[in-house]
Amino acid sequence: MATEAFKQRFVLDTSLFITEEIRRDDESLEDAVLRLLELIANARLNLGISCYVPPTIHDELTTMLAARDVDDEIYSKLNTWVIRKHPDRYAVSVPANVVYSFVDEMSDRVDRGLRVSEEAVREVEAIDDGPLADHEHMTETDAVISDLREKYRRAMRTGVLDSREDFDLLILARELEAGVVTEDNGIIDWTEDFGLRFIRGREFPDLLEQYLTAVDSDSKRTVD
Repeated sequence: MATEAFKQRFVLDTSLFITEEIRRDDESLEDAVLRLLELIANARLNLGISCYVPPTIHDELTTMLAARDVDDEIYSKLNTWVIRKHPDRYAVSVPANVVYSFVDEMSDRVDRGLRVSEEAVREVEAIDDGPLADHEHMTETDAVISDLREKYRRAMRTGVLDSREDFDLLILARELEAGVVTEDNGIIDWTEDFGLRFIRGREFPDLLEQYLTAVDSDSKRTVD
């Protein structure tokens, strides 16, 4: 089997590296990311598979890794084997229906956010404010506000394209005709509208391993 059959491009999301789903039993985040980057390197060298990230995703990822105090070897491998590329936002076209759907979606989410806010106001009106029994520094009103923030965030952001990083990821994948690798369900939903292939982050290491195994087995059969 020719290695050309495996040559593909993938655009990687931050969630691929951070998710616990790529870890083996008792494997740390650092070990899991190193193993993933070694697979990406082998796939690049042996199969011609190329992995990309937009600079916005790279910055987001390295910030998260720094917060987890990972070894410098991870940054070295990341910068060596994962290609940073700006998406060509001027050349890549987006179907008008995608924009239409986005505007419609945001209008609906504004209504949902308003309903969540109204419910919180009514809760505050009904309470006799005072410290919570199990939290002397938080009042009942504080608890309602905290709950409001979480519900509002879910209503406005879950499943919607809400960041430059997400947009750059999709635009770059469309430009390169590449598969999107992510654990973010919101991004997965948008790959359909952008006409993109996707694979869940948890499945990506196994995919690369299967490709590498298949090529190695084919090489041995050829030699025999």
